[in-house]
Amino acid sequence: MAPSESNTAEFSTAMRRALKRADDGKTLDPVEAEILLGASGDALTALMATAARVRDQGLADAGRSGIITYSKKVFIPLTRLCRDRCHYCTFATTPGRVHAPYLSPDEVLEIARQGAALGCKEALFTLGDAPEDRWDAARQWLEEAGYDSTLDYVRAMAIRVLEETGLLPHLNPGVMSWQDLQRLKPVAPSMGMMLETTSRRLFEEKGQPHFGSPDKDPAIRLRVLEDAGRSNVPFTTGLLIGIGENLVERADSIFALRRVARQYNGIQEVIIQGFRVKPDTAMRNDADVPLDEWLAAIAVTRIVLGPRVRVQAPPNLVDLAECRALLDAGVDDFGGVSPLTPDHVNPERPWPQIDDLAKVTADAGFVLRERLTAHPEYLREPWLDPRLISHVEALLDPATGLADESAMPAGLPWQEPDGGWDSVGRTDLHTAIDTEGRRTETRSDFDAAYGDWDVLREDVAARRAAEAAAAEGAAAAGDALTPPGATSPERISAEVKAALAAAERDPAGLSDAQALTLMTVTGPALDQLARIADNLRKATVGDDVTYVVNRNINFTNVCYTGCRFCAFAQRRTDADAYSLSMDEVGQRAEEAWVIGATEVCMQGGIHPDLPGTAYADLVRAVKDRVPEMHVHAYSPMEIVNGSVRTGLSIEEFLISVKEAGLDSIPGTAAEILDDDVRWILTKGKLPTASWIEVISTAHKVGLPSSSTMMYGHVDAPHHWVQHLRTIAAVQDQTGGFTEFVLLPFIHQNSPIYLAGVARPGPTYDENRAVHAMSRIMLHGRIDNIQCSWVKLGVDGCVAVLNGGVNDIGGTLMEETISRMAGSKHGSRKSIAELTAMATAAGRPARQRTTTYGDVPARPSLELA
Repeated sequence: MAPSESNTAEFSTAMRRALKRADDGKTLDPVEAEILLGASGDALTALMATAARVRDQGLADAGRSGIITYSKKVFIPLTRLCRDRCHYCTFATTPGRVHAPYLSPDEVLEIARQGAALGCKEALFTLGDAPEDRWDAARQWLEEAGYDSTLDYVRAMAIRVLEETGLLPHLNPGVMSWQDLQRLKPVAPSMGMMLETTSRRLFEEKGQPHFGSPDKDPAIRLRVLEDAGRSNVPFTTGLLIGIGENLVERADSIFALRRVARQYNGIQEVIIQGFRVKPDTAMRNDADVPLDEWLAAIAVTRIVLGPRVRVQAPPNLVDLAECRALLDAGVDDFGGVSPLTPDHVNPERPWPQIDDLAKVTADAGFVLRERLTAHPEYLREPWLDPRLISHVEALLDPATGLADESAMPAGLPWQEPDGGWDSVGRTDLHTAIDTEGRRTETRSDFDAAYGDWDVLREDVAARRAAEAAAAEGAAAAGDALTPPGATSPERISAEVKAALAAAERDPAGLSDAQALTLMTVTGPALDQLARIADNLRKATVGDDVTYVVNRNINFTNVCYTGCRFCAFAQRRTDADAYSLSMDEVGQRAEEAWVIGATEVCMQGGIHPDLPGTAYADLVRAVKDRVPEMHVHAYSPMEIVNGSVRTGLSIEEFLISVKEAGLDSIPGTAAEILDDDVRWILTKGKLPTASWIEVISTAHKVGLPSSSTMMYGHVDAPHHWVQHLRTIAAVQDQTGGFTEFVLLPFIHQNSPIYLAGVARPGPTYDENRAVHAMSRIMLHGRIDNIQCSWVKLGVDGCVAVLNGGVNDIGGTLMEETISRMAGSKHGSRKSIAELTAMATAAGRPARQRTTTYGDVPARPSLELA
């Protein structure tokens, strides 16, 4: 239907306004983007001119003005089987139409070798999503070949290609979990997955192109992009234009990419691909996307994403003459171009000759240059795994960060660093430390290691505004719950009295509403809550205040995970970075044993050079010196890292370190077990589901663990309630938790506080309430509730010892993590000092083992 004259005039006015704002460099909103996506004629010409200027600025900022890039590649279709049923796809097929479910290793290597002989540098692995979940033939083939999954086979073939041909793998295996990304990152400098669209309509409605395709759920695909960014994986993604989405949905998709790109800086390029009709598909009667629509989508994407992100369009999907239009619309990269293999996704569209593409580029005033699989800014840590450095350097022009076009790939070993952990070397802490041992400077890559702080601040502000609005709404509706962060009046309300009565009557049976009410009480109500918790403590474990004589050994503070709350982590090049040798670890354990310790607690950063075998070797370094010492080591994050680096499953890895002598694990890396909070607190840490999986698996193989909660940063009381619910649920399933440890947020040197995102830790009343509620909500499940003297200090511990706590942790002897965060309560306590703390609370002190058993009598020299 043709628009009315008035509507046309209104649209033209809106178009002019949107074009003017774009031309002036103003930030566009989704409505303006939607308008510009409909540009044609003179409006499209103006739009493309603005996009081209943004592109040119980005190239200048990157130090490569006038250079358009491409990657010389071979296309390796590892399997054409897929569990999805996309209505436009000719790549996916059925087992009866292929000679085998997967290419064999010999077939993979033959393609790669031919490509290497032609000077290709990229091996693009493309395949269907999890075909073994749909096709028996795929599952049987994998079983017979000795692989657990398609992704295991992808990993193995990527290593073979690296070692035997020197080509750099770029992996497009579809939807991946966070753990999948950890396993694949060491074998590929880059990965990718098209977002295609955020339209739920195209996914949920019968007859639409993504209906019946579980991996095309927009929420799942966005989660993959986010996980890739958190994991420091250079990621290629993009949109498929013209598959039935409307302009509102198209604009929404562009802004979804913008959000992820800004927050994690991990999207190295965005492909804008135009739909092309293919025979023998459900969409064979649809039309190709018009060129003007495609160009408008490229230009709007370029403007919305800004100059930093590379924007790509496949040159084989248009005629050669039309490649000039792609450049005019703001493209700065043509993606992979192969002199050998067809585009298996669009087999009807042959690649242009590279010389012809170079001529078109030159006619537009640019130079065409070859790049590697990852763009130059991603060819360094933490984006590039150390095991790939030699492979990349062999093909790299160090002056530009692009490809050395004269380099010919050759196979190189893919392995752990020579010499193991001790070859990494050691640097002592010696600078940026104040007189009390706390750091006085932030890590050297503060502005880059943690993602975009501005985006994070916006996110947190929006969350706080939403919570405040919800609290106001609840108050207006007469809701009895105390809003998060609010305080109750001095008078105990009827609702609080009812919740207190419920806690006394059935502690573990509190409703979420009752728990939240009690989590926020103050004054007389808080005193009564503490009494209830302390009575439970006495009935459960008696009056003894327990402690363990132990030594913390933080064997390295080099870490590239990007935890935004952590002041401990350093880059390897920072002056106060350090790594202990195996001998030093063993020596520290022996020193601790001599003066009476029964436990060493070992944790370290995720060092990029850390071999997976180092975790078992560190345990052996202790046990070889002191066989009787209890080794309490490795957070769930470290366990995932060890699993990835050894190629073992989590269960197999845990068994291997247990066989080396590991006795138990700390349940750290938990922070708050709510992913909305976790992704504000951390960039690259494991998600909640992975934490639960690691802990549950440890309990399954016979490794008990502690459990923890770090609170008082960007969280709220309702997060504390749900965290405790999660801990309780795991304990119900496994029974493996020995204790629950409360860790108040230390803010002084924390990056997330210094960046103005987090608050300065919990209040005194919040500390009392959280410790008391932990005793109450975990009653009957976890007997031991521990406070942290490092974080609370003596007075704080005495207060919570009178409110449900029965354990004060360990002597530590050295404690680096809290000290660097700004803790003022020291890094060691003698037995006498711990005993004095218990005495101040009016209770006796008793030494325990890690698992809360009695300690065999032996001299305790210095600490006595």
